[in-house]
Amino acid sequence: MLKISRRSLLTAAAGGLASTALPTPFIRPAYAQGRKSLIYGSAQALTGNWDPTSHTQLAQINFENFVFGYLFRTPMRPENPSEIVWELATGQKLIDEYTMEYTLRDGVTFHDGAPFSAEDVKATFEYSTSTGRPASALYPSQCEVEVVDRLTARVHTKKFGCPASAFQFTGALMAIVSKDDVKDPKVLSQRPNGTGPFKFVKQEGDSSHLVANDKYFRGRPKLDQVEFRYVADATARILGLMSGDIDLLQRLEPEQYATVKENKAVNSWEALSTENKYLHFRCNKPPFDNPLVRLAAGHAIDRSQILAVMDVAGAASNSYISKLKFGSVDVPGYPEYNPEKCQQLLAEAGFPNGQGLPSLEYLTSTGFYPKTKEYGEVITSMMNEQGFNVKLNVMDAAAWEGRLYQTADKVADGHMIDCGWMSGSPEPDIVLRAMFYSKASGGGGLINGIKDKDMDAALDAERAEGDPAKREVLIGKATEVIASKLPSLSLFTSVNLNACRAGLTDFYVYPNGLMDVSRAYYKDV
Repeated sequence: MLKISRRSLLTAAAGGLASTALPTPFIRPAYAQGRKSLIYGSAQALTGNWDPTSHTQLAQINFENFVFGYLFRTPMRPENPSEIVWELATGQKLIDEYTMEYTLRDGVTFHDGAPFSAEDVKATFEYSTSTGRPASALYPSQCEVEVVDRLTARVHTKKFGCPASAFQFTGALMAIVSKDDVKDPKVLSQRPNGTGPFKFVKQEGDSSHLVANDKYFRGRPKLDQVEFRYVADATARILGLMSGDIDLLQRLEPEQYATVKENKAVNSWEALSTENKYLHFRCNKPPFDNPLVRLAAGHAIDRSQILAVMDVAGAASNSYISKLKFGSVDVPGYPEYNPEKCQQLLAEAGFPNGQGLPSLEYLTSTGFYPKTKEYGEVITSMMNEQGFNVKLNVMDAAAWEGRLYQTADKVADGHMIDCGWMSGSPEPDIVLRAMFYSKASGGGGLINGIKDKDMDAALDAERAEGDPAKREVLIGKATEVIASKLPSLSLFTSVNLNACRAGLTDFYVYPNGLMDVSRAYYKDV
């Protein structure tokens, strides 16, 4: 987690493009004058559904962080990735193998004035983990919650065959909603009602407007307003930042990052993220239903060339989870570039030199993740050199997202698709079970569609282990099993390239991109 404060302001060198003329949309609203507001430029549009359980979309989760409260936070600093910072909870305790107890903070209210209590924790946990809720893929299992008293809740998991220890980090992921809102999901989807530092006011086009919560339990924010603005074009976002119209950006392209580092009106920094970027093979359709073909593809790709394209925006990874995740280790024998091995595997699969392979559609996006088009072209070229017949299809982020996931009634489009998986907790199963467990969706793994008994058994074994040291070993073994089947190839770990208006201080950016601006203000520079 990066902290920018009065004492540790990250200043850039003199020069830059602060005077660049901007098109009409980049005129700062009158209410923002006086530097009591913050405009965040999002690279991804919001879903339009305010129910936190209705999605797994990163931009929406980022927005929810301003509005909703969580039982605790996990900063995931490299030196202590499992640290917990208490928020709506003041502690958690494992009562027995299947029971986790939370003690809760008194005196907290929702934005509609309702008091926060254990009843809200019960409603949130049971609703969020219920079968059919899209966000349930982020949590270990369903659960039942016992209200011990107004400020004590116990999560019970025995009925669902899951150890309560698997919920160790869940409180950092689950936005706490009001029990009254859960009673009517239509209300929940129509307006966000949390306990967080900012309250939702209105939606105007691509902008979501928030105001300071006067009754925030940690004290009223110093900022009066926050605007969460979707700006699809990466160039428009960076011009907005350098003109002073946008105050905070993430996921800069490497060239943009180099430019803003030379601009004295902007502060910039880079930080390892919790996100690995993957090339997912659609394992529920030919030819990638054959693990030999998947492994051949893995050996056709020189990941060092992808890292060269990513420059400072990527870090080498030989694992399925970021080094900031609990249990992360390099996987022995992780597929490396080896053309001879690729050809051997293709021949074993019945496709010598790629003969007989169908045309393969590779789906990627532009405008959200850095360099996806560029490294997609590199991957396409390398695979085609080995006899694959890959066609790259570059789409805008909205169209790509619409073709991303597997469903119970339809095999997902394309044969390959790249995607990251950013999560706000050290818990590895948020990635491993969502991506590689047969029951993650009606169609197998959420994106790759994998259904594999060996992988399921390995993932069940690590989840069932209550001893953290033993579980860490089993997580490593599970990633070895996954790599041996290669339903997806981990390309690299993303490095977040961030920038903000010079003078914005006392705010936090977590490795998953969430932001705490509850104490932020502008310092004269």
